[in-house]
Amino acid sequence: MSSERRTFGLRLALWYATLFVSSAIAIVFVTYYLTASSLAQRDHQIINGKLGDYAAAYLRGGVRVLANTVRAEQQVAPERLFVRVVDRGVESVVLSNNEGWDPAKIEIVSATLADGTLVQVGKSTEARDDLLSRFRATLGFVTLLIVVIALTGGWVATQSALFPIRRLTLAVQRISRTGRTDARVPLEGTGDAIDELTSLFNTMLDKIEGLVTAMRGALDNVSHDLRTPLTRLRGTAEMALASPPSGDPAQQVEHYREVLADCVEESDRVLVMLNTLMDISEAESGTMQLRREPVPLGEVVTRAIDLYRDVADAKGVALTAVASDDVIVTADRTRLEQVAANLIDNAVKYTPAGGQVGVEVKRDGEAALLRVRDTGPGIPPDELPRIFDRLFRGDTSRTERGLGLGLSLVKAIVEAHAGSVEVESEPGRGAAFTVRLPTSP
Repeated sequence: MSSERRTFGLRLALWYATLFVSSAIAIVFVTYYLTASSLAQRDHQIINGKLGDYAAAYLRGGVRVLANTVRAEQQVAPERLFVRVVDRGVESVVLSNNEGWDPAKIEIVSATLADGTLVQVGKSTEARDDLLSRFRATLGFVTLLIVVIALTGGWVATQSALFPIRRLTLAVQRISRTGRTDARVPLEGTGDAIDELTSLFNTMLDKIEGLVTAMRGALDNVSHDLRTPLTRLRGTAEMALASPPSGDPAQQVEHYREVLADCVEESDRVLVMLNTLMDISEAESGTMQLRREPVPLGEVVTRAIDLYRDVADAKGVALTAVASDDVIVTADRTRLEQVAANLIDNAVKYTPAGGQVGVEVKRDGEAALLRVRDTGPGIPPDELPRIFDRLFRGDTSRTERGLGLGLSLVKAIVEAHAGSVEVESEPGRGAAFTVRLPTSP
């Protein structure tokens, strides 16, 4: 893994250096070309300008005036010029000293006058070539310096860019080695893509740690809560096996039937607990399959109330509902029925005889509200933050039937639908659970 990281860093540095050096060399070539073109253009302008001056001098006074003009200018001019006059193609007069000049390095421009006289002006390119030669040497040194800076800068920039990624890698390695998810990668505070990736990584670790903590707590609770029904199941079976057979075979069969019925009941309790825990885990992890369709929320509540009407009447609890028919949500009907049933079951269970349970369905802006109120004993303030935890049962609920999973399932299903659930309660004044669901998916 370390070798792969070094190879990736080297490739990234080489790509950076190659791009930088290529751009620099292109700029050097363009600079050299523009400089050479500018010097050549300057020489041509000088030659053409002098050619015009000498032609005018020749026209004013012939070769004598032209020779005087050439001598006067070459005494004060910083650059020597080659001047030649050919009189009608017959007589050639050289009016400048061109000793030591390389004929191959002279640029000459000619002009034919009206009387047929040819005037030529030339300039040596040696000075320009020498200047360009030194300029090339300087550019070569600069290019070499650019290559060194590019390689060094590419390596430094690559290491700096890979440093946050290396920290993420080390954090992942530490987690995989120790199994601990409490490590976090510090943010640079730059707000760039690496910071965003680091923030998402830390958020993922927070969620993983929360799920792991919840799973450990659930396993602890499950192991504790399963111990009782499994122990009772085993004890019932052992007592049936240990009991001496009675003289009446029919009575013995009936006894065994009762024992098996008790075993089935305890087995169902265990299966319901495990299935509910699996549903909660699927909802919380986002893997629960939801068959979304337009569902009238009032219709769901009506079905749940019909289911618990007899239970409420038998207990002496008034169960009422106020539901709007136009409240429609895009959700899984079966899961919403579980939500409504659990909330109503919970309210009826903890409301004493003579109390009331009211269910309300209405629209609140872009959301649908399902509120279940009861006049039960309420929830103690110290238990409110934990009522949605798996297998949590408060002191007042220990005497009632239940697994402590109903509210956990409600919360998981509602949040799987991008909704939320809240509770308001005061001891002695009942509780109110409010489910808020989006009306559009």
